[in-house]
Amino acid sequence: MVEIEIDGKSVEVQQGSMVMEAAKKLGTHIPHFCYHKKLSIAANCRMCLVEVEKAPKPLPACATPVTPGMKVHTHSEKAVAAQKSVMEFLLINHPLDCPICDQGGECQLQDLAVGYGNTTSRYSEEKRVVFHKNVGPLISMEEMSRCIHCTRCVRFGQEIAGVMELGMLNRGEHSEITSFVGKSVDSELSGNMIDLCPVGALTSKPFRYSARTWELGRKRSVSPHDSLGSNIVLQTKANQVLRTVPLENDGINECWISDKDRFAYEGLNSPERLKVPMVKQDNRWIETSWEAALDYISRSLNSIKTDHGSDAIAALAHPMSSVEELYLLQKVVRGLGSSNIETRLRQQDVSGAARAPWLGMSIADFGQLQRAFFIGSFFRKDQPLLAARARAATKRGLKVARLGASAEDWLMPVNASAVVAPSNWVAELASIAVAVAQAKGVAAPADVKVSAVAKEIADSLSSGERKGVFLGAAAMAHPQFAQLHAYAQFIAEQTGATLGFLPEGGNAVGAHLVKAVSESGVQGALAKNLKAVILMGLEPSLDLADPQAAKSTLAKAGTVIAMTAYDTSELREVADVLLPITPYTETSGSFVNAEGTLQSVQAAVRPLGEARPGWKVLRVLGNVLGLDNYYFDSSEEVLSEALPANFAAQLNNATSVKPTGINAQTLATERLADVPIHSSDAIVRRAPALQLTQDGKRALKAGLPSSLFASLGIKEGDAVKVTQSGVSVTLPATEEKGLADGVVRVSAATVASAQLGAMFGLLTVERA
Repeated sequence: MVEIEIDGKSVEVQQGSMVMEAAKKLGTHIPHFCYHKKLSIAANCRMCLVEVEKAPKPLPACATPVTPGMKVHTHSEKAVAAQKSVMEFLLINHPLDCPICDQGGECQLQDLAVGYGNTTSRYSEEKRVVFHKNVGPLISMEEMSRCIHCTRCVRFGQEIAGVMELGMLNRGEHSEITSFVGKSVDSELSGNMIDLCPVGALTSKPFRYSARTWELGRKRSVSPHDSLGSNIVLQTKANQVLRTVPLENDGINECWISDKDRFAYEGLNSPERLKVPMVKQDNRWIETSWEAALDYISRSLNSIKTDHGSDAIAALAHPMSSVEELYLLQKVVRGLGSSNIETRLRQQDVSGAARAPWLGMSIADFGQLQRAFFIGSFFRKDQPLLAARARAATKRGLKVARLGASAEDWLMPVNASAVVAPSNWVAELASIAVAVAQAKGVAAPADVKVSAVAKEIADSLSSGERKGVFLGAAAMAHPQFAQLHAYAQFIAEQTGATLGFLPEGGNAVGAHLVKAVSESGVQGALAKNLKAVILMGLEPSLDLADPQAAKSTLAKAGTVIAMTAYDTSELREVADVLLPITPYTETSGSFVNAEGTLQSVQAAVRPLGEARPGWKVLRVLGNVLGLDNYYFDSSEEVLSEALPANFAAQLNNATSVKPTGINAQTLATERLADVPIHSSDAIVRRAPALQLTQDGKRALKAGLPSSLFASLGIKEGDAVKVTQSGVSVTLPATEEKGLADGVVRVSAATVASAQLGAMFGLLTVERA
């Protein structure tokens, strides 16, 4: 530790720290633009000049290391004169357009110019002009004349997002920040550049000119779009969410959020929002009252229970539903005598399933791993902020290995990739398990040949400390998931690694804790002769593993009750009742994220129209059905009954299934189905800006391996005919060089793929 003095106050900091960090520890503010605690030091704005005793001139606080006995003056006459001089230089070319600037009211330059700027400028020459750039649908670079070249956006891309999408061109006063020629900014974390920009050069394109910052109300919340549970602030005006920004929580999302979390709010204001209860009569939809709709549902459910038995009733809910909603939904279903309640919408194999699968460690510990093995995960897109932590950890020595059907770019070093078709995932994982067994001198769990890459992964996991083996969303959707789980457990146990899951949905862990899952899974429930189905927060053709099988089951059911925030043509086709429930922004509720942290939120805006919070609807439905113990006055009362104080003790990733030897198969062309980052739930799917991104457009294409692409003799964007389960769709083709031979990526949760069969299976591809 080193002791220094700042403005007469002593402070101790780590050797190698900068003066800026010492000042922050004391609570002393030093003006700055380019410095950011999560980014490398650039020292190019010079706004943080301070006086250091015995130094011949002012020094930048962000780039001056502390030395024993150093004495610093941050507000001396010399320091303030230097800071004012820097401000004068910064304002030479800055346009005087604060009244129309979108950053007005939350602009660092504006704030500091009040304290350090002059009332008049000594420079009368013309100001420079920098032409705007089009870098995609999320970030506006319309006003690049405002840029002060702090390079925060450039450093963020390189260091956090993992890809340098912006850089500086030219020199001197001709310098400008720009993207590479003809390229847009496509990182799934790109929106953080907007927050980082200390002036109005980078602004939010969807929010642009919507409101002034001082007009906005603010409410803390949690994003439910992935299992991280990023902390956010919802900014509202006129009962609408107009902007989402990160709320710093170093243990979860640090000070970042993904673009999905940031821009999904557009879907909350979709014209498809359902505002009143509706009932289908004589094949016509009519608006009705809540009393009439719930009475109709009560009579239907009781009648079906009497005529067909309780097992003819089922409920399916999206795992982004709150703890309170899922607890009351399963309570209604079980109160009717059924156990058909499921939130693992894409999971086909639930045999020997873990009691409450979770990350297996804290998010902070995840960032400190030395070895990580990912099985069946589109890691970068499924978990953008966890991927950012892993990316940072690779710079400290983390070695990453993976098993999947694609060697896609995760924007981090991947030491070993086992790239095989999904039908061979179990065989390849068995090979890795055998290699681990040989390295540890224990009995092998299977009799399979060890491949070179399997030995490489096994050797990596056998070395180092702080290790993790993680099953991703694609692995959980795999038809042989139980075996993948069993082999992953064996590998983790033998190498001393922690077994973890990377689940879908903001409350996937909470769903298990409140028992909103069943022994038979969604496939087992849909295989039954269902007469009544409750759907909560989901769209059957986009959120289930086999859309056509689901639609067939729903078509045979006598009563389908859709509790939804959106009125869609598909729900009108399959449902008999539409109940408008609120999204997470219009209700109080709680979510348990992947690390097992419980987070509760309050409503940011009032419910739209006659929409009601899902937990309130289910509470009243329980009363109408005459079920016991349905008297809750608040979501807090529901939560206290739903989760015990020691619920973390229930988190458990163990499986009872034992690994069995499975030989590699050689199949014809087979499907690989990812869930696109901007198609994960109903809210995100209705955010127009996200659908215009490269990720949004990529989801609508068929990804072909190079060998198939060449054999078909097609060019990028040519149409191909994809056939699965006797159904054909025509899609534009794109070449994916990282795909395993014989594998075609057709994303789930799109209008085209909704017409096909299960997420995994055989298909054929031919020129259209």
